[in-house]
Amino acid sequence: MSLELEQPGLNEQFEALIAKEDKLAIREFLDHQNISDVAELINEYPEYESQIVANMAIHRAASVFKILDIAQQKDIVKELPSAKTAELLNELPADDRTDFLEELPKAAIRDLIKLLDPEEIRITLSMLGYPEDSVGRLMTPDYVYVYAHNTVTEVFSTIRKHGKNSETVDVIYVIDEKGELLDDIRIRDVILASPEKKLHEIIDGRVVSLNVNDDQEYAGQVFKMNNRVALPVVDDNNILLGIVTIDDMLWVANEEFSEDMQKMGGTEALDEPYLDIPLLKLFRKRIGWLVVLFLGEMLTATAMGYFEDEIAKAVVLALFVPLIISSGGNSGSQASTLIIQAMAVGEITISDWWRVLRRELSSGMLLGAVLGIIGFIRVAVWHSIAPQLYGPHWMMIAATVGFSLVGVVLWGTLSGSMLPIMLKKLGADPAVSSAPFVATLVDVTGLIIYFSFAYLFLQGLLL
Repeated sequence: MSLELEQPGLNEQFEALIAKEDKLAIREFLDHQNISDVAELINEYPEYESQIVANMAIHRAASVFKILDIAQQKDIVKELPSAKTAELLNELPADDRTDFLEELPKAAIRDLIKLLDPEEIRITLSMLGYPEDSVGRLMTPDYVYVYAHNTVTEVFSTIRKHGKNSETVDVIYVIDEKGELLDDIRIRDVILASPEKKLHEIIDGRVVSLNVNDDQEYAGQVFKMNNRVALPVVDDNNILLGIVTIDDMLWVANEEFSEDMQKMGGTEALDEPYLDIPLLKLFRKRIGWLVVLFLGEMLTATAMGYFEDEIAKAVVLALFVPLIISSGGNSGSQASTLIIQAMAVGEITISDWWRVLRRELSSGMLLGAVLGIIGFIRVAVWHSIAPQLYGPHWMMIAATVGFSLVGVVLWGTLSGSMLPIMLKKLGADPAVSSAPFVATLVDVTGLIIYFSFAYLFLQGLLL
């Protein structure tokens, strides 16, 4: 829904305040709007984006900043005075600040880190030291922890003292004197317990945690399976380092989805909004796969050349080449897309390859049979309309087309389903077995299948 429909007159109010250049009125106006509405204002008025952020209360400015696109964040930091930038970066949650910094050149990171408070520098450098796409880059050190010997009354005292700066107080983390994670406990369980009760009487030890080096995609699956709003992050010695919250996982899921969609379309992940990426960089992202796919399609021309004599003897065979190879490519693209999506959400794993193979074998036969019957009927109908088109051997031509479609569609579904699993097994991204790549592979093999059936049915007749 557009901004005008949600809050009529909001744009007009903002424009009137900007025209008056009354900073106090602008600040009061912005501080009384929803965070999402302020973000919409930035989208509507990019020329005022830095002024909007600069004229808000710093905690609200940080809340707006962290939901903006990376390109907008870069522009705002570039335009803000150093003092305001320092204030903003120090106010940002550690995980959101790390997400922003890791998108910048190293020289810019170095300059911006100097603006942070000493404790924030330590936290930020620690998080930037973890592998890219690891849970360590997502976690925040702002959480509430207590000890097993604490009473419920002491827990509430700790929450009041430290909860204001915490990412969430929905879950409280229980550790021992060494800092090892013992359990996490929901705030409702603490509220419902008697004040004098100690935590070791409430906790059950069934804690679900993430390792700091776990992959972010794996973390998303853990969140999904356990229905949590936050999960603790530990090191190899079970020392509690931080927490990851569900809002961070939603951002990761969105980024992963965008990357997979781009790769499945036959291009590299853009990593930036389409309209903000430089033209030459967009060219480099796209040209590599286009060249690979073009070279692959050249094999189709080679295969056609190999069967040149057969085509010369029976020109009618050439009429069905586009039909055959496109059907195989379409079925392969379908299977590839389904398997990549199922792997992305954790519905299937590498160990399920045999079940997938059997399932696609049956699906491929059924799909191929339907298209094969339609292809056979198509030749028969055209022959009844124009008998001279296919000649006296139209039945064998129809059989060639029909059986070829069964074979090509079956091969397409098997290739499209197995290729992502093979790539995953080899440690590559399954999304690179994109629909165009599978289609190119099936085009070449589809010609071989087609002319093999042509030999079988038409040898001694047309060939």
